[in-house]
Amino acid sequence: MTSTMSTEDVLQNLQRQVTVPVHSTRELVGKVEEAAGDKERERHETFQKRQEEGKTKPGDTYEPLRRKPGLRPLPSHELGLTVRLTFWDILHHLGRGLALSQRGASRGLAEHWGSLKYCQALVADAETYLRLSDEGERIAMYYKALQSEELGQAFALAVSEQILTRRYPDHSVSIVRADTALRAGWTLTSRDKAKTKTVGYHYRPQFFAEVWKPGESSRVFPIACKGNHSDRQKAYEQLASAAVHADGVHIGAWNETPALVFSTQIPLNDPLTVHALHADGPGGWLHIPDGTPAANFSLPLKDKNPNVGILKPGEGNDPDTVEPGCQVGPNPEYYEWFQSALARVGAAGLTSFAGDGESTAALLNTRQGSDFFQGFTNAASGSVQDARYTLLGETYEGTDHVFRLNGERVQAFSGVAKDILNVLVTRSEDKRQADVTAYRQRVHNWKSKRHGTFWDHKWGGVVSISQDGTVLAMRQIPPFDDE
Repeated sequence: MTSTMSTEDVLQNLQRQVTVPVHSTRELVGKVEEAAGDKERERHETFQKRQEEGKTKPGDTYEPLRRKPGLRPLPSHELGLTVRLTFWDILHHLGRGLALSQRGASRGLAEHWGSLKYCQALVADAETYLRLSDEGERIAMYYKALQSEELGQAFALAVSEQILTRRYPDHSVSIVRADTALRAGWTLTSRDKAKTKTVGYHYRPQFFAEVWKPGESSRVFPIACKGNHSDRQKAYEQLASAAVHADGVHIGAWNETPALVFSTQIPLNDPLTVHALHADGPGGWLHIPDGTPAANFSLPLKDKNPNVGILKPGEGNDPDTVEPGCQVGPNPEYYEWFQSALARVGAAGLTSFAGDGESTAALLNTRQGSDFFQGFTNAASGSVQDARYTLLGETYEGTDHVFRLNGERVQAFSGVAKDILNVLVTRSEDKRQADVTAYRQRVHNWKSKRHGTFWDHKWGGVVSISQDGTVLAMRQIPPFDDE
């Protein structure tokens, strides 16, 4: 898929099924352990050198990084040696992942539209394996770190959804930005400008995957993901680093939280490969006590400030200690609260994807970025009613973006199913508030509808429909008349 292709060919290629090799073996586990050992030796040597040069403070000691223990290959029945995806679906996952990122310097451009810069970055070879296109290589020349990071996240999220959907076929899977969810209760950095104590530990997973059913206990999987344009050795090093980030959040007791870690290798000349491992464990559950009613997620989130750090039980006669990071629990009072926080962040991700800043701001607190989205102005002018389309028989509302692709005008539309979005829209003038509980029920009901990437002949473009009721669509716009 190069810049010499016609716009119609680009759109057709975006819906093409492609094969993504996934490397998850016992050998990979060993290589990651070796890479972790090498990195720790480097860290120790660096500390000793700084100490000799007098650049450390009195009392400073070397501490090895804490990494998620028990990493292992993913079961073959959950993943296999390859996964089948469309590139448009990958960009849809990336767009959803960027929706609350607050990366954009301009409020006039929605965060998730950044995914569209990659619509010509990859091409399928004769065996339908993905590799960088000429356009992708040009992007890599100038934005290599950003491209590998964002595409690494996109593939990790797409594969994570497949894994967890197969593992929990009767549940819904929501993927939310970890920092946004954690800021519901923790001050992560000094930039948060909060009065509570800062966590003071910058290793955290990038995302959480919540597996849930309405009114029931849900389970949370931290996802740590990276990407590179290098080789397998770099992937081993990135997985070793991802294990540190994945262990930065514990849900439940010490060392019981499951996790998924990824490194997506995007070499300049060879096919793209996703390297993946997981950690199992009995934790991650946000338990709702038997006999108690389910939380009303539509109520404002309770003001809680969990303790900073992770409680590590002492062995034998040793006392308990507190390790750096964030922990939900083991006190059960925080489980229902964090489930509500995840539900509200998940809902905010949908309203942001639809271009509705007011509704997004109403679902978040100040540390989570409500001020940013309160002033958010994009193509939808603050209203999800700006764009409405019927795609493949379903009505969606959201926002659109018109730009040029290979010199020709195209329209991209991002939105949410009308019946889901209706219960999330907040309007200050009529005091309308989001019904997050109803949103969860409608998203779960949506799971039974068809999703994937399709060509909508009536609309005239490629359409990706997600299990959460979001849609990303793009079509060519006929040229202006010469009158």
